[in-house]
Order: sequence, then structure tokens, then C-alpha cells
Amino acid sequence: MLNSECINVYYSYLTEVKKASQNTLSSYLRDIRQLSDYLTTHSDANLDSVAEEDLADYIAWLKNNGKSVATVSRAIASLKSFYGVLVNEGYADSNPASKLVPDKNTQKLPQILTSKEVELLLEQPSCTDAKGYRDRAMLELLYATGIRVSELISLEITDVNTSAGVVRCRSKDKERFIPLHQTAVKALSEYIEFIRPQMVALPTETALFVNVNGEKMSRQGFWKIIKAYQQKAHIDKPITPHTLRHSFAAHLLENGADIHAIQEMLGHADISSTQIYSQLVKKQLKDVYNKAHPRAN
Repeated sequence: MLNSECINVYYSYLTEVKKASQNTLSSYLRDIRQLSDYLTTHSDANLDSVAEEDLADYIAWLKNNGKSVATVSRAIASLKSFYGVLVNEGYADSNPASKLVPDKNTQKLPQILTSKEVELLLEQPSCTDAKGYRDRAMLELLYATGIRVSELISLEITDVNTSAGVVRCRSKDKERFIPLHQTAVKALSEYIEFIRPQMVALPTETALFVNVNGEKMSRQGFWKIIKAYQQKAHIDKPITPHTLRHSFAAHLLENGADIHAIQEMLGHADISSTQIYSQLVKKQLKDVYNKAHPRAN
């Protein structure tokens, strides 16, 4: 079977069965195409005829070429998924990637903001014009719920229920309801009632957050907004929309929230994705102990 045919089988699975997002689709296919190119230059095997040793050599090649732990781990996940599909579809007898193990011990923990840094960032939008009210509502909502930036800009006006204090977040064919604290409710209520009607280009616009042209906010537009407020707040840490998501989860865990509740709010399918925040909180506690305890040094 040609490598291109194997890739087409996997593409069909990702789009039709898994209904993967565009980011997931491009990442997984890029990994498999890279393996295909590697086999062409380093081996006589095709994608459907590789042995465990071929894949082990490929992973070693990635590491030797300076690929990060995260990149190699994702490549392994892609290979396991790809060959699992080939087995299920009858194009391979066994999964040659089944014994590959990522280097978990060197997993990089996510960057988070302290509670004071979050407060400083959220104070930056000046509610003296429509843009300031909108930006404050976006930042408050992002930190209050921990949703992804793609989910934030996809929210529609009907997804927010300020009287009940919840927001409905939809991702692929799933939805989840996340509670809102009072500060976020107030910021959203002011934006929805007084500001948004002035900003939308057309009364039929359904997007919750719109840009200065009155159209749906883009991912790139929001990134520029958050970067501008980072500079205004003079916070040295690199801040992305995902930084607030990480901070939301870590701060909830620090204050005693149940990890399964956090998993549900974040929309993680696997609890292992949420458990990284437990490692992060433990590391922070250890750092505080080492700095503060008189016998720690």
C-alpha cells in the first residue's frame, strides 16, 4: 500500500470519525508525513510495513535533531493513533508504535500567573469607552471559566445567561456549562446590555464579542489585545490566552477545588490532562518551602 494511501485512510478517520479540529488534523498529518519522508530517505520500509525498530530509530532521530520533549511526545501520540487506525481498518496486523513511551520526566510545566498578576492584568482595561468595557468582559470571562481562546471567540450572545450566572461552551459536538463568579457576571452584563448593541455592525450578528468593525472577534485580534495589556501591566512573564486557562485551573486547585470538577470545566476528555496542574501546585509549594523554611537551605 502506498504511503499516500495510508495517509488518506488516516485523514478520513480524523475528519469523519474523530471529527478532529483543524489544529489537531494538521498536527497529526504533519507528523505522519514527516515519518513518511524519513522512511523514504532512511529505510526501505513503507508506512504500512515498518517494524518497531524503525519507529524507535525515527524517534531517536527526532531527538538527535533537537526536537523538544513536547514535539517528540506528540509525534509518538500521532504514531500510536495512526497505526491504531491502520490495524482497525485491516491495513496492518499489529501496532508497531504500541511500545513507544514519551519522556514524561522532563515534561515542561505550564506557565501561570500569580493571583496578584492576574488582578493586575484584569485591571488594565479602562472602562471609558466601548473597547475598554468589551476587553474587560473578555478577560474576566476567560479567567472566570478557563475556556480556550477558540471557544471564547466562538461564543454567541445566547450562550451567556447572566441571571443564572453560567456560560455554555460548545466544542465540536460537545457542550459544557461553566459557572461565572459575580465580577465576571457584572462585566458581561454591562457589555451585553450597554456596549455590544453599539458595536455590532448588523443587528443579526450572533457573536458575543465583536471587533471595532462590529464583526466577530478573531483569534489574532484577541492575541493582540492580551499582549497590549501585558505590556501595559508591566508583567515580565509571557502571557497568552492559554496562560489564563492554566492560571484558572491551578488557582482553583490551590484553593481546594476537586480535580474532576476542574476537568469538567476545562473540557478535558482525559483526567491525565488535568493532573498536570497537581504537579504544578506541588512544585510551587516546594519552591515556597525551600525559600521560606529556615532549615531548607
